[in-house]
Amino acid sequence: MGYVKDKPKLTFVYYKKEETHNCLPGREMKMGSHVALNAQKPHVVCVPYPSQGHINPMMKVAKLLHARGFHVTFVNTVYNHNRFLRSHGSISLDGLHSFRFESIPDGLPETDMDTTQDITALCESTMKNCLVPFQELLQRINARDDVPPVSCIVSDGVMSFTLDAAEELGVPEVLFWTTSGCAFLTYLHFYLFIEKGITPLKDESYLTKEHLDMVIDFIPTMTNLKLKDIPSFVRTTDPDDFMLKFACRETERSKRASAIILNTFDDLEHGVIQAMQSILPPVYAVGPLHLLANRKIEEGSEAGMMNSSLWKEEMECLGWLDTKPQNSVIYINFGSITVLSAEQLVEVAWGLAGSEKEFLWVIRPDLVAGEEAMVPPEFLTETVNRRLLAGWCPQEKVLSHPAVGGFLTHCGWNSILESLSCGVPMVCWPFFADQQMNCKFCCDEWEVGIETGGDVKRDEVEAVVREVMDGEKGKKMREKAVEWRRLAEEATEHKVGSSIVNFEMVVSKFLLGKKSQD
Repeated sequence: MGYVKDKPKLTFVYYKKEETHNCLPGREMKMGSHVALNAQKPHVVCVPYPSQGHINPMMKVAKLLHARGFHVTFVNTVYNHNRFLRSHGSISLDGLHSFRFESIPDGLPETDMDTTQDITALCESTMKNCLVPFQELLQRINARDDVPPVSCIVSDGVMSFTLDAAEELGVPEVLFWTTSGCAFLTYLHFYLFIEKGITPLKDESYLTKEHLDMVIDFIPTMTNLKLKDIPSFVRTTDPDDFMLKFACRETERSKRASAIILNTFDDLEHGVIQAMQSILPPVYAVGPLHLLANRKIEEGSEAGMMNSSLWKEEMECLGWLDTKPQNSVIYINFGSITVLSAEQLVEVAWGLAGSEKEFLWVIRPDLVAGEEAMVPPEFLTETVNRRLLAGWCPQEKVLSHPAVGGFLTHCGWNSILESLSCGVPMVCWPFFADQQMNCKFCCDEWEVGIETGGDVKRDEVEAVVREVMDGEKGKKMREKAVEWRRLAEEATEHKVGSSIVNFEMVVSKFLLGKKSQD
């Protein structure tokens, strides 16, 4: 997308890809032209946290900005850059003339593994080691004469070292917190858990149900919260726990941003978003980003075909789903980071077998901690005619498929939001970080989930799957999910949707620095 002057104000016009190449008026270029870009063209540098659940939504933001007329530089870590190349081929990160990929080292020892790195080590290393390489990258970009100078940065909320670079360069930075709004608001109040002596826990005896049922009543707009619902980093006995301190540090540093965006929508989390406005820079709900991107970017276009998956997606699952009746398949995926024990994997397998439902189950190679993920041969024999196992899949397409009637999820925010947006009810099995909070809101506030948890047994898995797919509660959850789908679609409707309006405000006011024309 480019923009043109329309006396007397600036009007934004979406160009078709085949007509122009995202340039300012008077500088439109034919595809394949190597003419230097107009120096006035805005140039955004997008920096995701280096794990799959953060890269995916940041790629949506980058593509939307590209469609909006920005030159985009997307910055992965060297480790993930190499994973992309191994999964998708040597030209997969060649990008477009105005959408380029760069990389910086994450500071961890080099390895060619195809798995998510240890989160604590990664957070600590990016915090300590990434600023200088990032500054050097910005200097190299600005020294080139074939791209416009960097004019703004959009960075993940937990990559706040980028704020130092933005301030040094004198450009605005928008932080993108990829959590739910409710989880982000809770992280903002972690300091109170420390001040009140709730965390760190005195010892592991405090991990009892009685203590975890402690009522938490000091987070604005949130009611009926218990300690067990709070992101897991507060449940530590270590006074020097890195992740607890990291969460406090990164949320505090967020106050230096020009603005903050969240992958949610106003109808879903209006109260918590409003509660943030008095303690942070302006906060905008701009999601669900996958719906927004689907509306603005043609799937078959060059930008639409750029992949953000670190694993090779097995597209065959969509053909398998095509053969199944509506709402007949339960989909199981524990995300890109969560690991199960070998025992948990077996219990889930036999629970699915006992449910007698058809199922699509994503089993990452690293799903089981420390060993290969193996299901019992007898399970494979018993379910041979009603299951498909995959290493990785295009989740958005799976959840939007009419055959999928339920989702067994770890409650990562992308998964929750994608399921809500597709009208699919959930079995919620949270593990760590913000997943407990997402589960709480999914089940109790938005009424689209049923919780299971801990070391689940096969009978429990069977029961909750049957309930979601066939039960009375499952029917009510599906009706509620369909209503949330309608509201999510309204939020991303052309021009008038709240998320589109918010996204345009962020672009115009903060990334382009234009004053309101109201």
